[in-house]
Amino acid sequence: MKAVFLDVESLDQHDLDLSPLAAAFDALTLYPATAPDQVLQRVQDVDVIITNKVQISAQVMQQCPQIKLILISATGTNNVDLIHAKAQGIVVCNCQGYGTSAVAQHTLALMLALATSLLKYDRAVKQGAWNSAKQFCLLDFPIVELAGKTLGIVGYGELGQAVAKLAQAFDMRVLIAGLADRPQREGRLPLAKLLPQVDFLTLHCPLTESTRHLISRDELEMMKNSAFLINCARGGIVDEVALAQALREGRIAGAATDVLTVEPPKEGNVLLAEDIPNLIITPHSAWGSVDARQRIVQQMLENFVAYQQGQPIRQVA
Repeated sequence: MKAVFLDVESLDQHDLDLSPLAAAFDALTLYPATAPDQVLQRVQDVDVIITNKVQISAQVMQQCPQIKLILISATGTNNVDLIHAKAQGIVVCNCQGYGTSAVAQHTLALMLALATSLLKYDRAVKQGAWNSAKQFCLLDFPIVELAGKTLGIVGYGELGQAVAKLAQAFDMRVLIAGLADRPQREGRLPLAKLLPQVDFLTLHCPLTESTRHLISRDELEMMKNSAFLINCARGGIVDEVALAQALREGRIAGAATDVLTVEPPKEGNVLLAEDIPNLIITPHSAWGSVDARQRIVQQMLENFVAYQQGQPIRQVA
């Protein structure tokens, strides 16, 4: 079977082994990226499409009746018209759980960076503050320990549970939020009860209509002014205007986010303003360890082999 990977640079930075995947096909063509007006031409003669973020529309599928399988090199499926794929008999499979360790690790790294004022101290040293210090050390910025602090987790799936396990290794107390659109479970707290208790709040829920701006002005005002917010989920879960204002006004102690509402932020973003204190922003890189990305390659190979055997796995359409 012939295959095409439409946006391989979204996954591989020349640090992955793609040879097992390539060997599974009669031919695999790799494109670094594919513009919308290039999609149809590049998929006309293939049986299998591999895509990370390139849109595969109903119109493209209609004009390519030979397509049998679409492999999404990510968990999100919003770039493929699943309803039409199913109607046309095209199997669609995604990748799942590949980045749990990476994102959990990144979440703890952001928590530790905020707790220790890590970036502030690094910047101060590089600006010469330690050279001119009157004592052997600098203690210009607050340092707090994770031990004994309370961590609130919003979204307690595989990722939230992995973060909880790491937090417990730091001797943190963990509280789990109950979401309004989910079945109520014993031990889960409504946000209104959870937020005033937490020293750190970390988000790991999907972005849905019910979670959009889940953390906004009212929720930020419920938190301690010594609390920190970490978002490694999706940008729209946090009201970015409200967060920027809360940080400027000192209503929370700090925040870190790996995600923004629009990525990349080519038109700018309110959180990129230089006057927002104690905010760390990373470029949606939490998931992107070499290990996690190699797992995606392995899962796509597994998905293709299972399809060939007539028993698709990780099938979403």
